[in-house]
Amino acid sequence: MRQPSQFSLLTQRRFAPFFWTQFLGAFNDNLFKTALLVVMTYDALNWTTLDPSLINNLIPGLFILPYVVFSATAGQLADKFDKARLARIVKIAEIAIMLVAGIGWMTHNLWLLIAAVIGMGMHSTLFGPVKYAYLPQNLKPDELVGGNGVVEMGTFVGILLGEVAGAVLVGRPNGIMLVAGATLFFAVLGLLASWRIPPSPAPVPELRISRNIIAESWRNLAYSRKNRTVFLSMLGNSWFWFYGALLLAQFPVFSKDYLRGDHSVFVLLLTVFSLGIGAGSLLCERLSGHKVEIGLVPFGSIGLSVFGIDLYFASSGFTAGTGIVDWMALLGQPGALRILFDLVMIGVFGGLFIVPLFALIQTRCDQKHVSRTIAGMNILNAIFMVASAGVAILLLGQGFSIPELFLTTALLNAVVAIYIFSLVPEFLMRFLAWILIHTVYRVRMIDTSHIPADGPAVLVCNHVSYVDAIVINAASPRPIRFVMDHRIFKTPFLRWIFRAVNAIPIAPAKEDPWTMEKAFVDIAHALHDGELVCIFPEGRLTKTGEMSEFRNGITKIVERNKVPVIPMALRGLWGSWFTRDQGNLFGRRIARGMRSQLSLAVGTPVAPELATPEYLQQQVMTLRGEWK
Repeated sequence: MRQPSQFSLLTQRRFAPFFWTQFLGAFNDNLFKTALLVVMTYDALNWTTLDPSLINNLIPGLFILPYVVFSATAGQLADKFDKARLARIVKIAEIAIMLVAGIGWMTHNLWLLIAAVIGMGMHSTLFGPVKYAYLPQNLKPDELVGGNGVVEMGTFVGILLGEVAGAVLVGRPNGIMLVAGATLFFAVLGLLASWRIPPSPAPVPELRISRNIIAESWRNLAYSRKNRTVFLSMLGNSWFWFYGALLLAQFPVFSKDYLRGDHSVFVLLLTVFSLGIGAGSLLCERLSGHKVEIGLVPFGSIGLSVFGIDLYFASSGFTAGTGIVDWMALLGQPGALRILFDLVMIGVFGGLFIVPLFALIQTRCDQKHVSRTIAGMNILNAIFMVASAGVAILLLGQGFSIPELFLTTALLNAVVAIYIFSLVPEFLMRFLAWILIHTVYRVRMIDTSHIPADGPAVLVCNHVSYVDAIVINAASPRPIRFVMDHRIFKTPFLRWIFRAVNAIPIAPAKEDPWTMEKAFVDIAHALHDGELVCIFPEGRLTKTGEMSEFRNGITKIVERNKVPVIPMALRGLWGSWFTRDQGNLFGRRIARGMRSQLSLAVGTPVAPELATPEYLQQQVMTLRGEWK
């Protein structure tokens, strides 16, 4: 059955009011901040004696300072109270903050405006845990990636429109009055939208709020570290905010001093970057097949580095004219389109990078601790963003140009990505799986929803090729522990791959009885911990394409562990590159096409008492059908 579009969520009350509340908040934040940045860039002398470059890096830093201080408290509040109620309280606070900002605009008081910047940072701090904990509570598992994608798209479109509105309004006659009125108006609209958010009961209403901000922040981070994959995903997400914040903070000065543009050029840079992130966020659902596909994260990271490096060369090679140009005139200058293309692609790959990370954090952490986990991530985000402002100020003070700053960030991204992926090989393995099934093969997934999203189960499948495990892993919504022939672990490259995904080596009893018995112990431990275990009951790779008799290992497993057994069948793999087909490889490529069509069919779970080798083999053969 065809999956409904992710945009269908916008017609449903469980999602739409929340979406518009978030959208209007992002819009208003950035309308206000952008207007202030433009004033500080193009009219700084009438407001302050401070250097514009310092102000442009300082304002984003002050905005996210409350994340460091109050995120832990915000996470506790979101776990203790109804999220719809909290959203409305936050929106009321936004109205009060915009009243303060309005007074600052009218009285030309920079310090009131800075106070409002900090206040809006507090507003975002309180809403952040609500936002990301609301989604897994109100969306189905197969809607989560699409829902996150729509939210991220909406967030960055809101950011884009807010930035455009802020830059345009402040540049008009009586622009300051227009900005003051607009921010108050949209704060009121956000409150009205929040009033339709349906009740979202607190997961831990008995939670006691800690007043010790520092201790609670540390406790949050310490708790998140217990789940290594979740914690490193949080670090990956925070790194993107470092990357993005450092990039965006340079746009005003970059557009003015390097591109010789007016404020419309600044708006253009923001536009293409934000549209890129929105497009990348929406692409995630299509590329992931409606599941949490963390294989997209390395893909996104590669793009961030490649196009970040190219942005340096494009910027360094750009020769601006002598006069000030608007965005239309900029488009006609040699090299400008390359700069804009790099910014779009950084945005696209940024969306591919962060959406799967958000979804993974939401699904892999303790559901009673989602808000506090998100709060911990916000603390890390804030630290990284403050660090980005500090790094930018330091490097610019050391004589770095803005293009050199872009290059440094792109190279650092490559180093950070390699480090994180080496610590959690699952990211890289899922990436290889994703590449395999989107390049070498055309894969059709049949009833993969039968693979449980949580809880233990044993998967059994026919063994056709050397990449069976990779194809099956790519179809699964969660990691799988594969039971593999111990000889594979003696092959240099394959050994690294299967050890990285915690595969379990097994050997025939006659060859190595100790390894065999240890395999069954490891399987029992994995199932006891609620993991998925996949075995190939034939015991060896087929040499003819036909299935061999299922061995008795599955009987031993279900006798020790009363868990459901899920039959699966691979079709269409025989004769492809990675099988033992002795026919002419080139001829087979021509006959089958350059990309093989294969299918993975998943059957309904079988009760452990019915899971005999004979019955399971019959089920797999039925699922396999016309397999050639």
